Formats: sequence, structure tokens, C-alpha cells
Amino acid sequence: MEQREFMTVDGIPVELNGEKNLLELIRKAGIKLPTFCYHSELSVYGACRMCMVETERGGLEAACSTPPKAGMVIKTNTERLRRYRKNILELLLANHCRDCTTCSNNGKCKLQDLAMRFNIEGVRFPNTAPQPQKDDSSLCIARDASKCILCGDCVRMCNEVQSVGAIDFAYRGSKMEISTAFGMPIAQSPCVGCGQCAAVCPTGAIVVRDNANRVWRALDDRGVKVTAQIAPAVRVALGREMGLREGENSMGKIVAALHRMGFDEVYDTSTGADLTVLEESEELLSHLESGAALPLFTSCCPAWVQFCEKSHPELLPHVSTCRSPMQMFASVIKEQEKTSSRRQFHVAVMPCTAKKFEAAREEFCVEGAPNVDAVITTQELIRMIKESGVVFEDLEPEALDMPFGMTSGAGVIFGVTGGVTEAVLRRLASDKSRGGLYTAALTGVRGMKSVKEARVPYLDREVRIAVVSGLSNAESLIQKILSGEERYDFVEVMACPGGCVSGAGQPYSASIGKAERGEGLYAVDRVSSIKRSEENSLVQSLYGDVLKGRVHELLHVDYVKDGGHNA
Repeated sequence: MEQREFMTVDGIPVELNGEKNLLELIRKAGIKLPTFCYHSELSVYGACRMCMVETERGGLEAACSTPPKAGMVIKTNTERLRRYRKNILELLLANHCRDCTTCSNNGKCKLQDLAMRFNIEGVRFPNTAPQPQKDDSSLCIARDASKCILCGDCVRMCNEVQSVGAIDFAYRGSKMEISTAFGMPIAQSPCVGCGQCAAVCPTGAIVVRDNANRVWRALDDRGVKVTAQIAPAVRVALGREMGLREGENSMGKIVAALHRMGFDEVYDTSTGADLTVLEESEELLSHLESGAALPLFTSCCPAWVQFCEKSHPELLPHVSTCRSPMQMFASVIKEQEKTSSRRQFHVAVMPCTAKKFEAAREEFCVEGAPNVDAVITTQELIRMIKESGVVFEDLEPEALDMPFGMTSGAGVIFGVTGGVTEAVLRRLASDKSRGGLYTAALTGVRGMKSVKEARVPYLDREVRIAVVSGLSNAESLIQKILSGEERYDFVEVMACPGGCVSGAGQPYSASIGKAERGEGLYAVDRVSSIKRSEENSLVQSLYGDVLKGRVHELLHVDYVKDGGHNA
């Protein structure tokens, strides 16, 4: 019989089961040890020292970087530790902007939260916080160095998880700061606008750019018709902050809330995803049949497109010419509304910060006017709903508006890693039965693994597929493809780990939350009466109407010709 090993935490025996550090074991014991710089997805940095624990011999150890050992006895809540943590918090607050009520991170700031938790009623040290040092050059994120506590979360996310390298530590000692190379504006750096640095920043030093005021102004203008499209991943991420379960489908309530706020018509971006499936599957077949250079990379993720433009321009000819679902749908909506007597203002509600940049690209403007007038993230939508006074959990769900009120389950699963690929497989499969759906789901493209592979028979050949999320994982895969170590026909790339469900515009979620959000989208798919994009009669009617003779003009883009933009 295998012998079980234990250590003692605050007098309670806790079994060791492969935990890599004391912090994981302590959390398993039901103790919420404070941290600033620890994220399970990132390397251990150990800078903030908030997670210190006391050993039985009176020594202090950082729980995040100390491996657990059988027989070890530690305490997490002694007078000495409480005093130690309060000192750290006071020192941070002494060098931190304290305009909390006007900070966009107010209510979600970890420094604010821990100051309340440890009852910091005053700071004994003079406030040496620098004047606000704002960088608003990016359309996706905003930086304010005066709120930075040098936890390094953003640096490790940008370098380790995303392999972008837009920011790093600069200088030493008291002059240390987080900076781009040579202090250039973030928009001129290698930044691709993915916003994952903002997702992990605990204090509001990096936040998502807010476009809510532009939307409010449009809603208040009676001469403007305001329409909205809602991305698939939004419906399963908004609920947790609005009184629902993590991963619960809140689409009907979102539609109802937007109607109450003054939106004239509300649609689902899944309709645009159905168009993308049809166009991208045809493009893949064309590549396979013509013997064109492979693989074909997906183009739905704007941060991934930016990554190609800035780091791998040689891959741009391999990136699908299909516009993203947001842009395909926006093109159709704007064309359909051309005959309206009111000026059009189209809003996209997205889980993604990079969509703000995508909306502003010249490629997606017609006569100088963007197809998407404003992009707001899930976070911004939550704030707008709260500001409007709508009690979200009490709303009765409402249906999408016509004429674009039909979607498929294939379009909905676009919001999770592997969803695009599965939707394309459903389109290409010769077996259109329910069993064929199960076959597509069981190819290996589902799940939160960062890299997934599938081999799918098609006619007389085998189609080799890779699904990757997180730009660091994408970079590793690219190197294998370029070296000839791996060969694929189709590669789905999403910049954010887990896909759009964990986009930087979403309320931040740990790994388990990402899985629940993904399952929430698959649950929507299971109860959808339309499972495949080609079965959506609305999409078929568009090809015979608005898109007739203009498919390439409205649904495709040439990134090779127009590449090289800045986020």
C-alpha cells in the first residue's frame, strides 16, 4: 500500500499530492494566502513577499517558491506575519496613486482589496507616488506607470505566455520600472493588442481602453440608429459579475439589457461566424485541390494577425483572406442599412481588446467610415449595464432582432479554442447525421490544451490539423513548421490561452473558469436546432441578396498588401 505523506498547515494535517509549491497546498487547505505576483500560468517570481509563511523554527519562507515536504510544519497567520504584510502594503501605498474612486480598476484592484482585508487605516510613510505617466497611444490598452507596483505579472505574461516581448523591466533599484524598448509608446512596440498584460495587472497600471462614452453619445442621439452584435464568448463570461453562475448562458438577458439601454437592434456575431465557416472551408478546399502552399492559418483573431505582421510577415500569404466574423457581419449590416433614413452606428461587444484595433484598420473602412463604429469589451458592457441602473438578474430574456436573428451552434463554439476548426469540420464532413457531429467533436480539437492535433480523412487524403492558443505556443508551432519538423494543412490560432472565452476584455478568470465558459458554449450548441453553418437559411439568403457578386469585396481582406499596422 502506498504511504501517504502529510505536512501541517496552521495545525491541520494536509496531504501532499504533487503540489509544486506551498502556496498550492495552502490553498487546497482552504486558506486564501495573499499574493500580488503569483499566477499559476506564469513562472514563479517571488517579488511581492505577501505570501510569506512562518516555519516551526521561526524562519520565513515565500510560499510561492518553496516546495512542500512531508512533515513540514508552517503557520500562515501569526502576529509577525500580519505585521509584515501590513508593512508591505503601507510601503506600496506610499508609492502608489491613491485616486482610487476615479481608477478604472476601482473595485477590482488587488492592492485595494488587500488594504481593506488587512485593515490599513493609515499610511505612516509620506506619499512619494510619481505624477501620472499615461500612455494612451494604443487603441487596445492604456498604461499608467504611477499605479505600477513592479509585481512583474505583465512582463511575464507578455514574454512567457505570449512571446511578444513588448515590455520588460528597465533600470535598477529605486529607478526600476516597466517599460517598452527605449521608452517608446506602446503602440510603436511589438505589442499586438492582445491585452493579456491588462488581464493580470493587479492594480490598474494597465487597463483596457474604454469606448463606452462614444456608445452613450450615439444612444442619446435620436438621429442615429444604433445596432449591436454580441460575440459568442461574451454570453458565458458576463454572468458571474451580474449574479449568475460562471459559464451560464446570459445571451437573452444581454439582449434585454441592450434594448433597455436604447439599442435599436441587437444581433449575434455567430451569424458572422457562419459566414466565416462557409468562406474559410471553401478557401481550405481550394488550397488542398490546387496544391497551394500550406498550411492555411485562420484569420479570426486580430492579435494573431498583428503577431504575423510584426513577427512573421513571411507567413501572411498563408493567413486566410477571410475577414473575422465581426467584420464580415458588420459589412453585411452596413450594406443592409444603407437605405435607412437614420445615420448608422454599429457597436461590437467583444471579449477581445485587439478588436478595438481591428475596427480601426483602413481595410475595414468604407469611404473613410469604419464598418464597426465602436468596440466595447465584456468589462465595458458590465459597467454600462450597472451605470444604466438595469437589474440584470431580474431581466426576462429577449430574442435577437430580425432580419439577422438566426444563428447556428457551429457559429457559437467559435468562442473557445478548437471551435473554429470543429465548425469547419462539420461543414466539410460528408456525414451530415447526428453521428457525424459526434465524429467532428471527437477528433481531438476540443478541450483547453494549448496545442491539439487532429488527422481527418477527406476524400482520398488525410487532412492534418493543429489547434493552438496562446502566442508563445503559436510561436513554438511556427518554428516546427518552418523547420520542417511538422506539417499541417490547417492551423487554428487564437492569441488568448483557451480562446476568446479568456480574452482580455472578459472579467478575469482562472483556469477552471475558462473551462466552464467553454463548456457553456458547447451547452448552447447542444440545444441549437441548427448545428451546421450551411444549414442557416439566413446565411444562404444573404448570398443571394446583399452578397451577390460582392462576396470577395465584403467578406475577404488582403493582409499581405495592407499589412504592417500598429496596435
